Amino acid sequence: MRAAAALLAAVLALGAALPRPGLLPHGPARGDARLRPGDDESSPGLLLRRALRLYGRAARRLYVGTNGVISSQDFPRETQYVDDDFPTDFPVIAPFLADLDTSGDRGNIYYRQDDSRDVLEQALGYIQAGFPRSAATFVPTNAFIATWEEVGAYQELSQDTEPSTKLNTFQAVIAYNHEDTYSIFLYPEGGLQFLGTRPKESYNVQLELPARVGFSWGDSDDPKRDGLFHSLASSERALRGLERESNTGIPGVWVFHVGSTEHVEPGGGQGAAPAVPQSPPEPPNPGTASYPHRASSHTAMAQRPSHGGPVLLGFVPARRDTQEPRGDGGTGQSFSANPSSYSSGQHGVGVEEDVHFNPDVFTYSAASRETCAQHHGQCSPHAFCTDYAAGFCCHCRASFYGNGRQCLPEGAVHRLNGKVSGSLRVGRASVRFQDMDLHAYIVGSDGRAYTAISGVPQPAARALLPLLPLGGLFAWLFALEEPGSENGFSITGAEFTQNLEVVFYPGGETVQVTQTAEGLGPDNYLSLRTHIQGEVPFLPENVTVHITPYEELYSYSSSAVTSSGHREYVVAAGTANQTLSYRLRQNITVAGCPHARPPARQRLSVARAFALFDSHEHVLRYALAARIGPAPGNHIDQAFLFHFPQHVPADDAENPGASPCHDGSHACEAPARCQPGVGTEYTCECPAGYRGDGRGCRDVDECSEGLSQCGPFSVCLNEPGSYRCECRGGYQPAGDGQACVPLAPPSDPCEAGRHRCAPGDRARCLSRGDGHATCECLPGYTGDGIHCSDVDECAESPCHPAAICYNTPGSFSCRCRPGYAGDGFQCTYAAEGNPQRLTPCQHERMYPREVPPLGDGHVPQCDEQGRYRPLQCHSSSGHCWCVDAAGQEIAGTRTAPGTTPPRCGSPAESIQQLTPCEHARMYPREVPPGPSPVGDGHVPQCDEQGRYRPLQCHSSSGHCWCVDAAGQEIAGTRTAPGTTPPRCGSPEPTERPPSMCERWRQSLLEHYGGSPRGDQYVPQCEPSGDFAPLQCHGDSGYCWCVEQSGREIPGTRSEPGTTPPCLPSVAPPSVRPEPRPDVSPPASGTFLLYAQGQQIGYLPLNGTRLHKEAAKTLLSLHGSIVVGIDYDCRDRMIYWTDVAGRSISRAGLEPGSEPETIISSGLISPEGLAVDHLRRAVFWTDSGLDRIERARLDGSERRVLFDSDLVNPRAIAVDPVRGNLYWTDWNREAPKIETSTVNGANRRVLVHTDIGLPNGLTFDPFSKLLCWADAGTKHLECTFPDGTGRRVIQSNLNYPFSIVSYANHFYHTDWRRDGVIAVNKETGSFTDEYLPEQRSHLYGITAVYPYCPGARK
Repeated sequence: MRAAAALLAAVLALGAALPRPGLLPHGPARGDARLRPGDDESSPGLLLRRALRLYGRAARRLYVGTNGVISSQDFPRETQYVDDDFPTDFPVIAPFLADLDTSGDRGNIYYRQDDSRDVLEQALGYIQAGFPRSAATFVPTNAFIATWEEVGAYQELSQDTEPSTKLNTFQAVIAYNHEDTYSIFLYPEGGLQFLGTRPKESYNVQLELPARVGFSWGDSDDPKRDGLFHSLASSERALRGLERESNTGIPGVWVFHVGSTEHVEPGGGQGAAPAVPQSPPEPPNPGTASYPHRASSHTAMAQRPSHGGPVLLGFVPARRDTQEPRGDGGTGQSFSANPSSYSSGQHGVGVEEDVHFNPDVFTYSAASRETCAQHHGQCSPHAFCTDYAAGFCCHCRASFYGNGRQCLPEGAVHRLNGKVSGSLRVGRASVRFQDMDLHAYIVGSDGRAYTAISGVPQPAARALLPLLPLGGLFAWLFALEEPGSENGFSITGAEFTQNLEVVFYPGGETVQVTQTAEGLGPDNYLSLRTHIQGEVPFLPENVTVHITPYEELYSYSSSAVTSSGHREYVVAAGTANQTLSYRLRQNITVAGCPHARPPARQRLSVARAFALFDSHEHVLRYALAARIGPAPGNHIDQAFLFHFPQHVPADDAENPGASPCHDGSHACEAPARCQPGVGTEYTCECPAGYRGDGRGCRDVDECSEGLSQCGPFSVCLNEPGSYRCECRGGYQPAGDGQACVPLAPPSDPCEAGRHRCAPGDRARCLSRGDGHATCECLPGYTGDGIHCSDVDECAESPCHPAAICYNTPGSFSCRCRPGYAGDGFQCTYAAEGNPQRLTPCQHERMYPREVPPLGDGHVPQCDEQGRYRPLQCHSSSGHCWCVDAAGQEIAGTRTAPGTTPPRCGSPAESIQQLTPCEHARMYPREVPPGPSPVGDGHVPQCDEQGRYRPLQCHSSSGHCWCVDAAGQEIAGTRTAPGTTPPRCGSPEPTERPPSMCERWRQSLLEHYGGSPRGDQYVPQCEPSGDFAPLQCHGDSGYCWCVEQSGREIPGTRSEPGTTPPCLPSVAPPSVRPEPRPDVSPPASGTFLLYAQGQQIGYLPLNGTRLHKEAAKTLLSLHGSIVVGIDYDCRDRMIYWTDVAGRSISRAGLEPGSEPETIISSGLISPEGLAVDHLRRAVFWTDSGLDRIERARLDGSERRVLFDSDLVNPRAIAVDPVRGNLYWTDWNREAPKIETSTVNGANRRVLVHTDIGLPNGLTFDPFSKLLCWADAGTKHLECTFPDGTGRRVIQSNLNYPFSIVSYANHFYHTDWRRDGVIAVNKETGSFTDEYLPEQRSHLYGITAVYPYCPGARK
């Protein structure tokens, strides 16, 4: 021990951080085994020389994994746990759970078991620094040491990237003997250079998931919902503190008790080494100031969050420590109390008693002469039945306790569930509550009881703090039994009724509590109903209540248990304290065995008690530690005489019989109370609020008799035994809970006209509810709301090129030119047979050529049939000439100004008929026909027969597209300048379009930089383009069979060294047609679309609830990784970015619609995407190029908006009505949210403080709020578009990626949950979630409306 003490002293002297020598010795020189280098390796199971106790169970083998974990069983594939949050589905000790990689000599992982003296002494020194009292006698005999030395994070490397130089070093030690186990995590100075790792599925999407540090039991039937876990750190802030902070007083050293209890107990709760103050990585729970332990504990019954249901927040108990001498000469127990979050689902780790029995109430009757042969089934399966002369009784077997009817294992952990209802008067306020959740957690091995009551409204919840008997019942039921004594459950079992009366002093307020136990449930959970009625003193906010240890005498008979006493409590507010008290009397009626002989009296000793109210979680909590023993004899101290005078016998020689008030044999009628007298005498008294002689009591109507104290502006309402005062309409209770004061809402400056906003036809006034208002320009105007000017929407060319835009104040309109039909946003050239079709001459008269062959400004002359007149003269120059039927000048006919015009004959005689292509070539239209005109000057290309060539390219813009026989553009064929032109017309007989397998293979090869590593999968294709029936994963040796679509056939995956027999899924001679990735059409109504890797999912909404049963895959996109997604409400098309294909595509929602790529070049990592349905534009971010770009919806007119001052642009959102653009940049050094106009003007930073990783961004067109989800701060926040009015909606997100707003909800995708989470906008509460059956990360999300929101124009 001297060496260990010297090392600890040296470490404490440094104070700032743990030096490398502070790690336990490791490496080849100490005989360590070295884990095989790789990305997902695990050691063989190391057989321990001595089995260790882990989480209360024996472990004989340990496994070490690459990813910073130790387990008592072999690891699954890393994809099943490395990116997920706790709990895991297998036992885990995790000093740094993340996607680590030691390939390429990037570090070493060592492990060994050791029993050398120097190692055990060093480990013991750390353990006793964290547990100076409870581990004072602990002597480890064995240790297991695992060290991760200079290991790196998994990284996808290409020819252009270098391995990261950030490497981590940390160590985990398990020290144990045959009875107990402790775990030590060590983080040396500079040992944690990175805090998280990128998910493998993220491709080019730049994000990191923080590592997880802690413990997971992994022992439930459904561990993802019901596993226990303890989390030390899971956020960047907490991870940064691992080196500097501690729960032992030694920086970088963290110690945990993990052996003989079901719960992990962190060190530091008993007074740690004083050199460095403890500083928990996670914020401690409120209300724990009276306990020295502050390290964060999140031991929990974890589950997928059922956001609508109750959540139990109780107390996870610490282990019992050794007894310590007390000042009074006796002995008392020292407890390391560790208040912490504890949540319970429907299942629990409780007592294993899976036997059902008849729960009907029964009593033992001497007259019935019932026998065990007839009624042994009424006994617990863990009890035996005994016949007596007058009947039978049940008795629990050895190692169980109870009344025989219900038996529980000795020393086990028990749980109670129940409901609390009632009505209370607090001061002058009346509070009603119904079916509030009550949960209690009992550690039977040392008599600790933790109670949590959630949802009791204020001010009642705070006023109930002194009422410790609410939880005191459970302390008596499950108190630690001294020899010869029995706790309450041993006498009552799980069926009894407790009646409790408490009178507070000095005010005389009286409250009655009835608690009825209703038996054990299938999981041995005791069920309880509680009713509270009466009056309690008012307690102001920000006070604490302290309750001193106490003792209480209980008197027993065959049918009742009674006790009474006087308690004091201290109300503390700042530095001011006030001592108050109350008197209590309780009567517990039981149906016991008449042949059992309970002790006449017993003493309950409560060594520690506390009560607190968690205002954030709205939970009232009580905790007690109690033991029960024999009542005192002659030697009774004065304090006991003061507290329990009615229980002291007149002399030691005789013990008077129980009072009828105590054994229930009195004749008082409810609601009268029995008051004990001398001996067996008693009187009946009506309680306050009733009148009578006690044999019968009638209610007093305080309201009609004028006895109430209701003040002005209130109404008196009579209740049984009491009354309540309610404020009249227009009034509200005052802060003291007594008087009523007028409602005085602040005046609305918008209604009163007290605002500076622009006139109502240009701006709107928005009241903030606090007497102030904000101004906002109406759609179609721009400004600060005080000064608003009209937006000239026509400057943005929102109309179709064949339409004219008309700007109006606050709006605009579009009208198709003559000869075109449509709504102005879409115009089509008049088709054949349309009575409004123009002749070429008429068309040229209306739309003169900008540069006609004969000079500027010539307008041709047409005859009555619309044909060209043979003689044409220029109106300004005076030239004249002859033309043919096509309007072409006939050579040699031009005459000079002032001369005789030429004689022109019939045009038809001089020219042959032109084809439509030749005509269009001679006379190019200003706006050519087709769905997407490209602008002026296009001259079509014709073949030798005068037909349109299938491929058309614009000579100046560089766009190319395919046309049909009429020259009309074929939708979806247009390509951008500089890209490969589309294939038009019939392919050559020898050509074949690339198959799905070939496209997927090519996409992954490009993603891997052309040369994949041996551990990266590339699909194998047949010469015909089909998937090869046998697919293998690189050089890993794993192979499997696939279907025709490339999907793995379940059950065919083989281990390295063997090859599964795979049959071709296609007949050899045939060539399989490429499957079409058609859209599976959605139903009508509002729904969500989410991106999940190679598919786009469809999730309908029923109101705002997620209609999970109707969810399905909308579009499958093999080889793609879809990230950003948005919807064009006008054309009903979805747009998405693909980081694997480095492209942007779209598809309609009609049945059979196929994807169309609109941007296929000049992208590296396109992520966020937003559609402007008014301007027909799409915007996107590219975190590889650090750019923000825009283009028209067909991919044309692409341009860069911003390519500077961007580091990691991620999410993007657009406000089409106001013409504003918003985006996030999660630059870790300076994250921010920026805005500009849709044209890139007026760029500015909106938010740059208190943000971390703003992944998701959405603009709500209805509330006009900009909102974002932050994976760093875990916050969901909103602000006005100008950056004002910022507020937090939800502060406990998990790891959000994308977010969208609809109605009164937000919906976001989450990378920890791999699902869609719903959050209420008003309350911030989680209301629903959808978890797809196929588990993988979800990216973008958008809402699809049946109409265009905010489209006024």
